[in-house]
Amino acid sequence: MTASLVGIVHLSQVVARPLVDHGGERLGRVEDLVVHLGPAHPPVVGAVVRIGGRDLFVPIHKLSGLGESRLRFLGKRVDLRRFERRAGELLLARDLLARHLINVVGGRLVRANEIELIEANGTWQVLGIDPSASPWLRRLFHRGTQKEPTTFLDWEDIEPFVAHVPTARLRIPYRKLAKLHPAQIADLVEAASHEEGEEIIQAVGADKELEADVFEELDTEHQLEFLHERSEADAARLLSSMAADAAADLVMEEEPERRLRLLEALSEPQRSKVRRLLSYNPDTAGGLMSPDFLCLPATATVEDAFSAIRSSKASPESLFVVFASDAEGTVIGSASVVTLLRAPAGATLESVVRPLPAHVHAEWDVGATVRKMSDFDLMVAPVLDAQHRSILGIVTVDDVLEELLPTGFRRDFGTMSLED
Repeated sequence: MTASLVGIVHLSQVVARPLVDHGGERLGRVEDLVVHLGPAHPPVVGAVVRIGGRDLFVPIHKLSGLGESRLRFLGKRVDLRRFERRAGELLLARDLLARHLINVVGGRLVRANEIELIEANGTWQVLGIDPSASPWLRRLFHRGTQKEPTTFLDWEDIEPFVAHVPTARLRIPYRKLAKLHPAQIADLVEAASHEEGEEIIQAVGADKELEADVFEELDTEHQLEFLHERSEADAARLLSSMAADAAADLVMEEEPERRLRLLEALSEPQRSKVRRLLSYNPDTAGGLMSPDFLCLPATATVEDAFSAIRSSKASPESLFVVFASDAEGTVIGSASVVTLLRAPAGATLESVVRPLPAHVHAEWDVGATVRKMSDFDLMVAPVLDAQHRSILGIVTVDDVLEELLPTGFRRDFGTMSLED
């Protein structure tokens, strides 16, 4: 919204203000403002006022003086029916003030320490929020001023949680969260309360692939927390959508009885992949590796390789390198995507791949695996069988980084601290 911040009104300038009639006689006081979510900047539809010990609703067109020392009632009579929230309505003070919201631009949780309002085209709208500490100071020392917020976040860049307002019947729109990286969404879940985290998970559930990616990025504690709330059928569906190595790690954390039931409920070929990965020690290359990679006959052309990459469902990290095998199925070399791009038209993989001396074995520990990848500048390390014929899986650089970094490293280094 490209509006000047001159003339903004803070919510704190409205709540708890007296409500007076035409003659200036006090009728009651303003308890809250009601907005309707949906538009880019939610319009204020009315106020909740307390008169004679009852909370009543007054439409915004019957009020004047927002931001002044007292509000005026412009109508002739007050509707004495008690206020009842309608679907799609939020109360700014009760539901949003001092609560967490999602900054969908920065991928952070913020706290609405102040809510900013502005009049545009004859309608009062929510302009944005101030997440800084300055509103508290302003309320203490400059309650009546209209000083602009120190830190301003436009409403279009934030999204409120509404799980604590069941009658609102609203959920975080998937389209906004989809703009964030799965790791950012996972960080939001980990920084939020359980109720808020569940609302985020429900929102990304509209895209099963994104939901699986977010689960892969969560720490083990949160993975189990949300997985235990699902039926075994739903948990198995989710695990079947995750990368096999991530699914295997999560299944291993389950209790033995539930672990077996989840394995049986997994789809094929995910079940076979996970069972095979569970046979390795988790602290070895076999425990780290992914069984998803691309190995083509050496006689295949570069164009064939690109076609296979486009149709593959493996992660982008796994497709950074394409492997080639001879007529007997023995792996003979590898080529990066960059090498394939630079190859002449019609070239075969056999003519462009590099021999495959750099590899690891399934029983190697993490230290040995990292040293080999570092020494040979490997983004992807093939895990070969004892006979050096077949690729059992691959270890990617992000696999070893995640293994080497301390648990909770994002919070340890302050990247997920709440914005002030």
